Amino acid sequence: MDKIFVDLPRLTLASASHIRSQLLDQLGIAHHQRPVRIDEAAIRDALLQDGATPRDIADALAEFKARKADQGGLTLGCDQILSLKTDIFAKPSDRQDAQDQLSRLSGQTHHLYSAAVIHEDGAPVWRHVGHARMTMHKLTSDEIESYLDQAWPTVQGSVGAYQAEALGARLFSRIDGDWFSVLGLPLLEISSYLRLRGWRFS
Repeated sequence: MDKIFVDLPRLTLASASHIRSQLLDQLGIAHHQRPVRIDEAAIRDALLQDGATPRDIADALAEFKARKADQGGLTLGCDQILSLKTDIFAKPSDRQDAQDQLSRLSGQTHHLYSAAVIHEDGAPVWRHVGHARMTMHKLTSDEIESYLDQAWPTVQGSVGAYQAEALGARLFSRIDGDWFSVLGLPLLEISSYLRLRGWRFS
């Protein structure tokens, strides 16, 4: 698919995520990636102590990333938070952590919040948080081990230790909500905002 042709600067994606970049490519949104490092755990813990919701945490982390990557023009920061009841999950640190996460998610319904914030010249100009409800089958220990035998270490970079667009689909009995948010990018809302800004899709 051809890229967008516009008078606006190219979009900067403040993420190293291949799938986020691929989604933008498939929609024809010209962009380049500028991954940034922030202390997500420290920010998340501070926000939790202040009583922030999972939705608010996802939004704040996305803004931190957009702000740090902003070098002028439009900069897109993204973050995804998984919450199970009152618990928030991070990316698994190792395979044992992945196994523990999947054991806790087994048979439960959890929530994914996928935040996107666009910065322009040092200030946020647009934001959105997508949401999906994810219901996982009741999994045996053997099923979890078998899944990780095939999916590890690819899923180490995925919160909850699964990729629902790949082998992880077999772990779920139901998914409700925005599929693009499951993938980590509320794409329709981003596209709508850019269209309002005058971007033309080819």
